[in-house]
Order: sequence, then C-alpha cells, then structure tokens
Amino acid sequence: MTPQTILYLILGIVSAGYLFSQFLDFLNLRAQRRDIPDEIASFYDKEKYGKSLDYHREQTYFSFLTSAFSFGVSITMLLLGGFGWLDHLLRSYIHSEIPLALSFFAILAVASDLITLPFQWHSVFVIEERYGFNKTTVKTFFTDKLKGYLLGAVIGGALISLLIYLMQQIGPGFWIWFGLVAALFILLVNLFYTSLILPLFNKLTPLPEGELKNAINDFSKKVNFPLDNIFVMDGSKRSAKANAFFAGIGKKKKIVLFDTLITNHTTPELVAVLAHEVGHFKKKHIVFGYILSVIQIFFTLWVLSLMVFNASVSFALGGTESAIHLNLIAFTILFAPISGITGLLMSIFSRKNEFEADRYAKETYSGEALSAALKKLSADSLSDLYPHPVYVFFHYSHPPLLQRLEALK
Repeated sequence: MTPQTILYLILGIVSAGYLFSQFLDFLNLRAQRRDIPDEIASFYDKEKYGKSLDYHREQTYFSFLTSAFSFGVSITMLLLGGFGWLDHLLRSYIHSEIPLALSFFAILAVASDLITLPFQWHSVFVIEERYGFNKTTVKTFFTDKLKGYLLGAVIGGALISLLIYLMQQIGPGFWIWFGLVAALFILLVNLFYTSLILPLFNKLTPLPEGELKNAINDFSKKVNFPLDNIFVMDGSKRSAKANAFFAGIGKKKKIVLFDTLITNHTTPELVAVLAHEVGHFKKKHIVFGYILSVIQIFFTLWVLSLMVFNASVSFALGGTESAIHLNLIAFTILFAPISGITGLLMSIFSRKNEFEADRYAKETYSGEALSAALKKLSADSLSDLYPHPVYVFFHYSHPPLLQRLEALK
C-alpha cells in the first residue's frame, strides 16, 4: 500500500471505532428502565435506583464528551502529521533509536495525560463525588499520577527498549523472543503484584483474628484451598466501591479484601464472595486465562512483525524516514479490529467463568449468601440493572446482576 492509502485506512478504522463505541453507549442509555425487580427491591429502593439511573446517565453523557475530544485530537494528529512532526523534532537532538523511541512515547504519554487532566478531575471530584463514591484527596490524586509515571517509565521503558533492541538485532523473528519475555513478565506480575506493585498505591494489613478470619480459614480447609495470607486493603482511601481478589500462582495464595467490602457485608456474604474467587482457582480459570493471554500476545507480535519494518507506514503518519516507534503507533490502530475480536472472545470466556465460579460458590458454600452479596454490591455501586444485551456482549467481562441471580436459582 502507498502511504496515502495506509493513512486513509487508519483514519477509517479510528472513525469506525469511535462511531461504533458511541452507538453502543447510546443503545445502553436508551435501555434504562425504572421498574425494580421484586427480588432486589429490598436493596434498591426507588430513591436509590433513581440515583443509579442519574449516575449512569451522567457518566454516559460525560463519556460522549470525552470520546469526542479524544477522537478530535487523534484525527487532528493524523491529518496534520503530528506524530511525524514529533519524530522529526526529536531527531534533531537524539540519534539513537532506543532513546528516540523512549522520548517519543514519554512525550505522547505525558501530553495525553495533561490534556485530559480536566476530564479526569471532573470524573473523580465532580461525578464520583456527587454520588458519594469519591474518597480521593487532591494529594492522593497527584501522588498516584507521579507514581504511575515512575512505574510506567521503569517497566514500560524497559519493555520498549528490549522490544526495539530485539527488532534491531534479530529482525522479523523478534516476535518469538519478545513473546517469551512478555509471557514471563505476566507470570511475574501475577506472582509479585501484591508484594511489590500494589503496596506502592495501597496499604495492605493482615486480617485481624476473629469471626471473619476463622470463617474464611474454615472454608479454605473444607475445599482444600491453599491459603497463605488474608489482607485488608485500604480501598476506602480512593473510593467507596468495594471489591475482593486473590493473587499468586502455585500452592500459596493471598486473599485481598477491600475494607469497604468488610464494612458493608456480613460474614456469610464475605465468605460467599471468597468462595466465588476460590471457584476461579478450582476451575483453573486463572491458568486457562494466562494461556489464552500468552497465545494472544504471540499472535499480536507475529502480526506486528509483518509490518513494523515497512517504511510506508511511517510515511503515512507524517514521518520523513522509517521509524519503529511510528510504526508501533500505526500498528495499534490498524490492529484494532483484530484486537477487538480477540478481546470480545476473551470477554465471552470471562463471563462463562463467572457463571462457573458462582455455581462453585453455591455448591460449596451458599447460593443465598452469594446472591445477597451480589445484590448489595450492585446497590452500593449503583450498577446498571438493565444494560442493553448488545452493550453487554461487547463490553461486559462479568454477566449482569439479574443474569447471575437467575443462574444461581
């Protein structure tokens, strides 16, 4: 293809993706209903459910605004050759490929974050604040950003440097070796996330002795779940929303409960949530998910190897010479339709896993307790009771609440 043809293709993909995303949001907004199912009426009274509808409506309208802004910036950068201009500017000062690429991506990342800062601020300190979710202070907001920059510079910089080095040294066969590195990296993140990365942003404290810890330990022994430690995370430092997860691969597992989850739920409900998470482990969802992710990574890198050395791709973005970092930008856009399909398949797989984990919790502990926990979690987070089926199909990694409750029956 000529550079002009590639540019037209890129513009078409960006425009189609934007329009399709807005169409899905519009469908979901139109699907709102004011009736409350009898089975959750005790958790969602009319006033609270009305608040939920307002919350999702405001979020959707705000999403229309932010998406339009991002789309406008992207189209402008593509039409005016902004990516090529930045590459040409940096080449006046940096002549080595790896430092050039790192500087290029660093400037784009920081610039993107800064121009969207007003939207981020409005989302956290206006919308989330208005509906009682925000617990983030201004200090925490900016401290998180600085930590994110540092983490991105260290980890992202190392991965990008290695990727470009392998491209330069090996050529098109780089995808095999970098795929192995990426697979190992994901494995290490799963192993050390709670001990190395999470503590940078949140405080983890061991769950105190008492009824809840005894109940969790009793259930873990009953189902032969290799529990190592149970931690409480200060999720209330940033949001009133609750969550729970376990981390680790192998014989030792760590359970992490948000402090907001413990505050708002009974012991049976908390053990039921834990049983759901144990279900993922017992059904080997974590292992299968990891394998599928690795396959997806290798496939993506293989496709990347077919075009990353094509100078026409760089010229399409306004570059004056072939540049790996320009081709990486173009690739993320050109690959979007394929990544959308693979992401869709992963979401289908994830929703199936959620139903299986729910069933495991029902069979090994209590379906009633899990139902109560799901209802309370949904009401406390003002979740959408009636999302449009098409929106669910493309966006939801978890089944909607009413489908999960029906399956638990």
